[in-house]
Amino acid sequence: MKLAKKLARIATSFVVVWGFSVCAHASVVIAGTRVVYNQSEPEVTVKLTNNGKVPGLVKVWLDKGDPDARPDTIEVPFTITPPLMRIDPTKSQTLRIMFAGEPLPANKESIFYLNVLEVPPKATGEAASANQLQLAFRTRIKFFYRPSSLQKQPVDAAGQVVWHLKQDHGKTLIEASNPTEYHVSFDSVSYSDGTRTASFIDGGMVAPGETKDFPLKGDVPSSGKVAWTVINDYGGPQHGESRLAP
Repeated sequence: MKLAKKLARIATSFVVVWGFSVCAHASVVIAGTRVVYNQSEPEVTVKLTNNGKVPGLVKVWLDKGDPDARPDTIEVPFTITPPLMRIDPTKSQTLRIMFAGEPLPANKESIFYLNVLEVPPKATGEAASANQLQLAFRTRIKFFYRPSSLQKQPVDAAGQVVWHLKQDHGKTLIEASNPTEYHVSFDSVSYSDGTRTASFIDGGMVAPGETKDFPLKGDVPSSGKVAWTVINDYGGPQHGESRLAP
């Protein structure tokens, strides 16, 4: 109970001890950059590994899109086991995430975010007397719930996005409309005629049925093709080209 209360407080503030020097590196890492939960599966597992030299205290939770929401106020239709844990150096812990059966849309993916908060142990000995800043580190990755009723393949979703160029206060934007049931996570987008190129490289996600504008930087051609890179289910890049819609 004391550990749970401590981690709940730190999940909001993140800073443990103020001082003059900084110890700033996360030791506990997640195996993967995103999680896909297929409805047909009874659960999904996620591996956490402590690559550091000291034990890590870890709190895990899902949020619905607000990174500032307090973990104890969030209600999601999933159960995570274990939600609190200690992971020793070089050791791993496997999370089990189970769907609680509460209704979610059956005609499209739903997105949540998996949070892993690592709290460094209290300094002892010489380290305890040194002026330093110890931080609690949070890693937050996308967590997709994929209904079994979806018929099309997620790998094909990016190629079905509809593109338009538009102007807004003198700036050129490229508009992406996603008609598919899947979230499409763009790493970069460019518009080029082979000589002139304008790009957006900051990344962005377009949800099912959503339209999003990406500001282009560079020399915008009068005609050309859209080249895009998206992040697939495995965290790797998928490249492709599209034409502007009429």
